[in-house]
Amino acid sequence: MALNFHYILALVSLIISFSSFGISQSDEDLSKGASFIFGDSLVDAGNNNYLPTLSKANISPNGIDFKASGGTPTGRYTNGRTIGDIVGEELGQTHYALPFLAPNTTGRAVLYGVNYASGGGGIMNATGRIFVNRLSMDIQVDYFNITRKQIDKLLGASKAKEYIEKRSIFSITIGSNDFLNNYLLPVISVGARITESPDGFVDDLLNHLRGQLTRLYQLDARKFIVGNVGPIGCIPYQKTINQLNEDECVSLPNKLALQYNARLKDLLQEMNENFKGATFVHANVYDLVMELITNYAKYGFKSSSRACCGNGGQFAGIIPCGPSSSVCSDRDKHVFWDPYHPSQAANLIIAKQLVNGDPKYISPMNLRELRDL
Repeated sequence: MALNFHYILALVSLIISFSSFGISQSDEDLSKGASFIFGDSLVDAGNNNYLPTLSKANISPNGIDFKASGGTPTGRYTNGRTIGDIVGEELGQTHYALPFLAPNTTGRAVLYGVNYASGGGGIMNATGRIFVNRLSMDIQVDYFNITRKQIDKLLGASKAKEYIEKRSIFSITIGSNDFLNNYLLPVISVGARITESPDGFVDDLLNHLRGQLTRLYQLDARKFIVGNVGPIGCIPYQKTINQLNEDECVSLPNKLALQYNARLKDLLQEMNENFKGATFVHANVYDLVMELITNYAKYGFKSSSRACCGNGGQFAGIIPCGPSSSVCSDRDKHVFWDPYHPSQAANLIIAKQLVNGDPKYISPMNLRELRDL
């Protein structure tokens, strides 16, 4: 009996010691922290599956190389893992951040991270309305507010605050659609473009983004990584509709992206100086992707202009990837999976640079250093 009593006492003290860190015996891997992912189709893990929208990726052959699903589509806009998935793995997280709208994103599952990203979403609420439905950044932050309250209930207010501030990384990959599916979109945006200069539109974007990042900070987010806009004039869709050569890009979208990117860098520097206890890491996605596009052979690719999955025109860049698309056999040899999105092979190179890379691509520190702060 005495032995049983001591065994029970030891067990109780073990449970208490786990719960003092806000984790149970079955959740020891919470020590690896959580990823809370915001953005667009570059990092959407399936939220759009649950929306009545024209922007969906839960159709074959999307996800053909996604091992966790056995190659069935999950709503990721690529052939395998997104940048967000790979970053989580590289940082030792054992669970992918689940889509907020998925029915199984409940209970303790939210402690491993949640993905709020939505194909077609943007900083501005009007962005992506061509798709009918999508989650704008404002709505994504609203949804995190719901998760934040759930974490309070799961861990208690004090442990929840500590877990969010010290063990959680907030990843924001957004802005491309604000140009491609808003400012630059024919017909829909012509009124806006007449009344608003590029400078004025970029001003609007950054003011909205500042407000969104501030709201996350007020909800105890402290470790941020914010990606700039990539070379959107170089995607297969743009090259195809503008009938460019393989080594050419459309100048206006890239010019607008660079204009926004310069101002974004300034904004993040300003926020680093003024938001006590927070670190805003700047991810130079533009130069990183441009490096892959320009020097693709160096990284083992055979094409950086043609979509692996798509149809139409010289670069298979007009019709989005779907069951009737032509699909390349050497998927890991293409920088682009479809007319808009990088392949898993490209995502892998990008993600590893963000986790371990140097200040040319990620500053003032990389994601491994950010995690260990």
